[in-house]
Amino acid sequence: MLKTTGKRIKDLPLNRIAPNMVTMMALCSGVTSLRFGMEGNFQMAVLAIVAAAFFDALDGRVARMLNGSSDFGAELDSLSDVICFGVAPGVLMYRWALTSADSAGWVFALFVPVCCALRLARFNVMLDEEPQPSYWTHFFVGLPAPGGAFVAMTPAMLYFQTGIEAFKSGPVVESFLLISALLMASRLPTISLKHIRIPVHFVVLVMALAGFYLGAMLYRPWLIFSLTFLFYLASVPVCSIIFLRLKKKAEAPKTEAK
Repeated sequence: MLKTTGKRIKDLPLNRIAPNMVTMMALCSGVTSLRFGMEGNFQMAVLAIVAAAFFDALDGRVARMLNGSSDFGAELDSLSDVICFGVAPGVLMYRWALTSADSAGWVFALFVPVCCALRLARFNVMLDEEPQPSYWTHFFVGLPAPGGAFVAMTPAMLYFQTGIEAFKSGPVVESFLLISALLMASRLPTISLKHIRIPVHFVVLVMALAGFYLGAMLYRPWLIFSLTFLFYLASVPVCSIIFLRLKKKAEAPKTEAK
């Protein structure tokens, strides 16, 4: 039997609810992607995951802006991410390209949500640990869940743009699923744009390039999406090299002192 304290539950202020509402919009987008995938509307399925990523990026900013962060919101966000960026892309890519392949196709599709869940569980545990060293400032530990989802779906985006059947072949799709899953579960440093600051004299140039990028995306969305995430994937080894240099530089004084 549940014990009651006799106290009436207080009303929650809107600033505590609003971020969770945004998270629920992300979750609904991810689940809607599954529906589109079951109907065979794969382009809309991918776009639904894009929408989920947008809402996922927005909920944290809304929470900080309204001072509405909470432990409940953090847990809800992780559960939503597993569905939107683990389950949805894995099932989607299986339905799109691997149903006619051998039975190993489902294993690769299953590996994505498994590694996504492991990555998010590790992230939640790391929140309670001591702060990361300064050389981690511009990096994530492993591939973030939305990034992993988009890397997994890159073959579909390339196929939507080009129509080349090779992008729909089992080995290509399985390779991207495997790479995405392993990078999410890994401890490799991947780029984070949260703390990057732009010098004042470059602001206009960056804004102009952002406008060009947006225009190109509206003109050839699948081409720009696929190129973006191929470059993102290629940035992983570059980030590792930069990270090792920063780590060596940060630990050099300690080594010399000893």
